[in-house]
Amino acid sequence: MIKAAMKRIGKKPSAPTQGALWMIAACVCLGVLNVAVRYISQELHPFQIAFFRNAMQLLIMLPWVLSRGVGVLRTKRLRGHFLRSLSGLAAMLSWFSALALMPVAEATAITFTAPLFATMGAALFLGESVGRRRWGATAVGFVGAMIILRPGVGSFDGAHMLAIMAAVFISASGLIIKSMSRTDAPNVIAAYMGMFMTILSLPFALFVWRTPSAHALGWAAVIGILATSAQLCLNRAFRVADASAVVPFDFVRLPAAALVAYIAFGEAPDMWTWVGAGVIFTSGVYIARREARLHARILAIPGPAVSGIGRDRS
Repeated sequence: MIKAAMKRIGKKPSAPTQGALWMIAACVCLGVLNVAVRYISQELHPFQIAFFRNAMQLLIMLPWVLSRGVGVLRTKRLRGHFLRSLSGLAAMLSWFSALALMPVAEATAITFTAPLFATMGAALFLGESVGRRRWGATAVGFVGAMIILRPGVGSFDGAHMLAIMAAVFISASGLIIKSMSRTDAPNVIAAYMGMFMTILSLPFALFVWRTPSAHALGWAAVIGILATSAQLCLNRAFRVADASAVVPFDFVRLPAAALVAYIAFGEAPDMWTWVGAGVIFTSGVYIARREARLHARILAIPGPAVSGIGRDRS
């Protein structure tokens, strides 16, 4: 779809435009996927949905691997692929469980906190220096989360906590994949993800197993196709363009999810969900753009001066 659109334009779009198109395609896939998960959760447990989603991704990637030989999966980052799959599975189980219990658009809005958790994780676990500006943007983002959750006023419950947990694990997965995409192709990352996450999700599915109907299996296949498409589009987006050019278009996930959820279930997010999501998203975009500018400054200054810039990561 993206490549066909690029050919019709006549000349190859710039890297930021390509990244934006891939990101928008991923967001549309994710918006439809989330509503599909909510729908089929009436028949299947979220843990089973996660297993079928991962198994479908593995089946989709298998022909690609077989056509090129298993050598295409050669990597020096096997541990990284496993950790990315582990964090991805934790995010998926939390996320699918949240979708089964709360409005799709509200859950989607909460996941916009993932870049905020990523900033905290980079500082705490990767030793990255985070300055006042990024900490300030992170704090503003969490104010946005409070606008959505409205503890003491709204109905904050276990479903909201599951959505927050999903955002935490999404951020962890994002930190890993950011490093992985520098050395491994998107298809390789997706193939390892399908393999590891299918194996890891099987015990959870068996624990709650109920024999699925043909109808449920059909929807599980749709979810797997949408998820794999979204994963490949996301990997491609961050491979062809800087995060600062790609991240702003992640907000497309909210209107996409809200529109499909409204058509399917009559769900309409309230004003505070939109306001809070806007605050969170704005802070996330600022963090991404700030990080990109600082990275550009580091690359532009050779020699010993680089270390001086590296300490001022505000």
